[in-house]
Amino acid sequence: MSDAMKDAVVSMKEVGGRTLRVATWRLDEPSDHPPILFFNGIGANIEAVAPLAAALSERAFIMFDMPGVGESPDPVVPYNPFTISWTASQLLNALDVDEVDVMGISWGGGIAQHFTMQHPGRTRRLVLIATSAGMLMIPGSPKALSKMANPRRYVDADYMIKNFETLYGEGLGKTSGKKSHMSLLKPPSPRGYMYQLLCMLGWTSAPALPFLLRKKTLIMMGDDDAIVPLANGKFLSWLIPNSEMVVMKGGGHLFLLSHKDESVKAIREFLDAVPSEIELEEAA
Repeated sequence: MSDAMKDAVVSMKEVGGRTLRVATWRLDEPSDHPPILFFNGIGANIEAVAPLAAALSERAFIMFDMPGVGESPDPVVPYNPFTISWTASQLLNALDVDEVDVMGISWGGGIAQHFTMQHPGRTRRLVLIATSAGMLMIPGSPKALSKMANPRRYVDADYMIKNFETLYGEGLGKTSGKKSHMSLLKPPSPRGYMYQLLCMLGWTSAPALPFLLRKKTLIMMGDDDAIVPLANGKFLSWLIPNSEMVVMKGGGHLFLLSHKDESVKAIREFLDAVPSEIELEEAA
């Protein structure tokens, strides 16, 4: 077990007709902050983002393995952004949590956008990390995308090492973080990976964002991201009315790990910022 998972409470929960592996941090501890609900990237298990949960030690943190990913059983039927957002809301009910700050990285950033628009009453603020508006995204490097779509990166260590910089940029690849990150990964099942790919097929948030996403939003991007180029963050910033953007210089797709201290500082400052007039009106 990684150090970041030592304080996690891990359980299997029946939620909305699905069995999910769920991890929570500090959920039973008093806090002045709402918990964070985190949506992970495609094929990524809880452990991959556990270091962030451990770093934000003043907040409760909630994360789950998508069906067929990590240790969640394979999905019986496909799901889409609406149904998985509903499932996440049912999980919050089961955990007796009313309001959360929502975060999502890459694939999970799309789900985070959808959850926030579908459940605005449960969302205080939104953090989008290395993500896009879905189908209308500005595509990344064909070389990186072809490697990204291949689940072999999860099961073949030599393949991952060989293509790590192509996939995730040189920022993490030049450090010991490469092996550290790889040690946290558990391959998804073929069905789990396929259903995650199918989930976002044809989905885009672009037409709805200017009208339905009114929450204060932080968009975090790396300027060396070969999978989700910086232009996608600028597009999201243009579409989301109450948004701000932070760019990690030299950051690839995993800048959350390669630029950990900078990322945690930016997230903490955003979540701790004084409520805006709109937020105060909503809370009244």
